Amino acid sequence: MTPPATSAVRVTRAEYCVIACAEAWRDNGEVLASPMGLIPSVGARLARRTFSPDLLLTDGEAMLVGLDGRPEGWLPYRRHLAMVTGGRRHVMMGASQIDRFGNQNISCIGAWERPDRQLLGVRGAPVNTLNNPVSYWVPKHSTRVFVPRVDMISGVGYDSAAAAGPSATRYHRIPRVVSNLGVFDFATPDHSMRLASLHPGVTPDEVREATGFELAVADGPAYTREPTPEELRLIREVIDPDGLREREVRP
Repeated sequence: MTPPATSAVRVTRAEYCVIACAEAWRDNGEVLASPMGLIPSVGARLARRTFSPDLLLTDGEAMLVGLDGRPEGWLPYRRHLAMVTGGRRHVMMGASQIDRFGNQNISCIGAWERPDRQLLGVRGAPVNTLNNPVSYWVPKHSTRVFVPRVDMISGVGYDSAAAAGPSATRYHRIPRVVSNLGVFDFATPDHSMRLASLHPGVTPDEVREATGFELAVADGPAYTREPTPEELRLIREVIDPDGLREREVRP
């Protein structure tokens, strides 16, 4: 694994995370991008401005919006549901827990009958994961999040979808998991999680120590790619000029 070339302009860890999130929507075509969280939102907007111009962005309620955030179309709920159930949407959700097969938990910590901590509830995670591609964003990679088995399945992972049969696997896909340490996918024979790339400055040992299960590792895992000068300009001057990304992932 060769370290990335040094650049005259210092790129922060948060900006590498933005790039990694943006890449989730590469070659998606005309689908609805539904980023949940600050850095995924910056990433989706960057993808739309650069290599994925056909992406549809939403205000999260009832409008499709343009690059400047102004409404450019109406997205009634019935149309939104039609896109979801046909695989024409790519969500990037968060995860309080995620396991080696991509099962995600945002509902509770501990036994469901008497949890130690109540979280958001399953929300739309089951429908999202069974009906359209879902990626995940984890700002603080740790063994509390990357666990051997989630306490409750909210988002459906590869093993759970396979057990449910063809109706669950038709549109099910988890393109990537992005954390503050690297990028992960499920491109393994058994669809277990694999380390695909490290963010510059992170070592494989750091990732292993922060993960509660054994990770597959891509042959010579790469580093997350460098942003282009134009991408950096867009991130810093146009999309997130207040630098809010640096609060979510600190240097």
